[in-house]
Amino acid sequence: MSLSPKEGLDLLCNGDVLALGKQADEVRRSLHPDNTVTFIVDRNINYSNVCVSECKFCAFYRRKGEKGQYLLSNDVILKKIDETISAGGTQVMIQGGLHPDLDFQYYLDMLNLIKKKYRITIHSFSPAEVIHMAKKANLSILDTLKELKKAGLDSLPGGGAEILVDEVRQRVSPKKISAGEWLEVMEIAHGVGLESTATMVIGMGETLEQRIEHMEKVRQLQKRTGGFRAFITWTFQPGNTELGGKKVTAWDYLKTLAVTRIYLDNIKHIQGSWVTQGQNIGQLTLAFGADDLGSIMLEENVVRAAGTSYQMSIDKMVNIIRDAGKVAAQRDTQYNIIRKFE
Repeated sequence: MSLSPKEGLDLLCNGDVLALGKQADEVRRSLHPDNTVTFIVDRNINYSNVCVSECKFCAFYRRKGEKGQYLLSNDVILKKIDETISAGGTQVMIQGGLHPDLDFQYYLDMLNLIKKKYRITIHSFSPAEVIHMAKKANLSILDTLKELKKAGLDSLPGGGAEILVDEVRQRVSPKKISAGEWLEVMEIAHGVGLESTATMVIGMGETLEQRIEHMEKVRQLQKRTGGFRAFITWTFQPGNTELGGKKVTAWDYLKTLAVTRIYLDNIKHIQGSWVTQGQNIGQLTLAFGADDLGSIMLEENVVRAAGTSYQMSIDKMVNIIRDAGKVAAQRDTQYNIIRKFE
């Protein structure tokens, strides 16, 4: 029986963090009884940091003409993919700012070029980027996604969800797409065969009720489409941002993570975040409902721009998982196991 929003809120407000961890771990065990924890080897390629959205929580973006702005050439992008494949990577996540001067053909040409040269999964472009492309091309979201898929896009990351409540979004990113638009892009993407992940960013002044509202919207969409492969909770990194503030505590993060595992009973995978939390808390997520630790990330720029930087390798990842009493396995984008580290 699924939790009601009221029951979910009660857990977030009043639940004991260790008891919640135990309950979430039981849910994880029922879904993944073989005790395997997965990770992927991939690279984030941020093709440009020029963005018209100018979100207050983002330390990565630059305005057009501002010092430090960049746009990667195709040669640089291809070199990064070469390096990714050489390191055993199976996926690239290509994302960037909403660049005012790039037309839709730029993205189609990039996808075609990559697929012509490499056998690699392209898990790329957030809903905000898709809507930006659609407006540039004067196309519907449906036709935009169909064209992207035809050119080589395999799946969508869940970026840009932040908190799917417009009251929060208007405060922290007034120029960005609405909660409804994010959900619409994902629903249409699932309809054309582009599965995705979903994310939530906590610590931007949202209420606990708004966190549950976010989870409920994702759960309802999953009921309709079944297209979300995983759910990932990140914590806002306030360094170098206009929004500023303090980081949420590790306990707040772990408690929220546990509730996502209990609440989102129709999403198979919950990912723990070593990227924002570091490897020690990342390891603890495996006792709070997470069955996946995401990527070793050969490159990451957005969180790093906010002053948070942790390093990971395959050996380190395997040891983190083993030391938690789990079996480590490298996966692909679709959560197929590539190899186990017994």
